[in-house]
Amino acid sequence: MHTLSITTLRQNLFKIVDEIISTGQPVMIERKGNKVLLSLEQQGSKLSNLRAHDCIVGDPNEIVDMEMTEWNEPDKL
Repeated sequence: MHTLSITTLRQNLFKIVDEIISTGQPVMIERKGNKVLLSLEQQGSKLSNLRAHDCIVGDPNEIVDMEMTEWNEPDKL
């Protein structure tokens, strides 16, 4: 990780952001003795975006033991 001044950041903002995106390496920005970290946000997995759905009508345990001969389509719709 390297440290840049705020002036250098301002002059090369798009280049620095593209570098952070491509390498994943954060950059430290220093201004008046204070330091700010510019880094890539950690993305969650695609599975974390899924929402729970109530898509089974009735008791799900009944489905586990159901045999194909028991399926009566008009009754289950």
